[in-house]
Amino acid sequence: MNVRDKVIMITGAGGGLGSEMARLLSKNGAQVFILDLDAEKGQAVADEIEAGGGRAWFVRADVTSEDDWKAAVDHAVATCGRLDVLVNNAGINIRKPVEEMNIDEWVTMMKVNTGSTFLGCKYAIPVMRTQGGGAIINTSSVCGLIGHKYTPEAYTASKGAVTMLTKAIASRYAQYGIRCNSIHPSTVDTPFVQVLFKDPARKAERLGEVPLGRLATAADVANAVLYLASEEASFINGVALPVDGGVTCY
Repeated sequence: MNVRDKVIMITGAGGGLGSEMARLLSKNGAQVFILDLDAEKGQAVADEIEAGGGRAWFVRADVTSEDDWKAAVDHAVATCGRLDVLVNNAGINIRKPVEEMNIDEWVTMMKVNTGSTFLGCKYAIPVMRTQGGGAIINTSSVCGLIGHKYTPEAYTASKGAVTMLTKAIASRYAQYGIRCNSIHPSTVDTPFVQVLFKDPARKAERLGEVPLGRLATAADVANAVLYLASEEASFINGVALPVDGGVTCY
């Protein structure tokens, strides 16, 4: 996929899915800006990419802060002259059902998962419009497409908002050459999930809902981002792309 020399900013890229995205995009020739609140982890990913011959910069950022977003985008433009792709990947999950969650926890979930996506779009769009185009990729979830009985309601609500924000931006800003799409992973094989799967019943219930019979990997998700960021996806806009092995088929 052609992302060579594209300037790409990824939030939550100090670990997990975000760091896998950064590595893959760099491997394919992109210049990556790694945004994370954890300076140690974020800088380590940037250093790893640089050591492998890529180009990467770490920017410590609270993705719920307007000031941090403005500074990050300004830094990318000052450094590379443009911003071609924004990947709004940062997110949290306070794992409480609706009857146990308090309003402050609900607001926190919305501020991080939905608010950070809004702010990223707010500050990236003017740059992309001025330069004649760009691409925005928002990490949602299968829970942004369906109700999921194993997932807290607040998380589902926040990811549903990301799904529709994506479509709204896609429809308004396509006239400026800006594409906006979302990806929707099912349960990803992470260290947290591996701990969860020590309970055989939980493992059986999660695998049982996936027609392909396995979990998503970080590479599966990163490959979807690589495609949507690439020139090969130049006519893909407003799409909610499941990376779920068929979970949302039902």
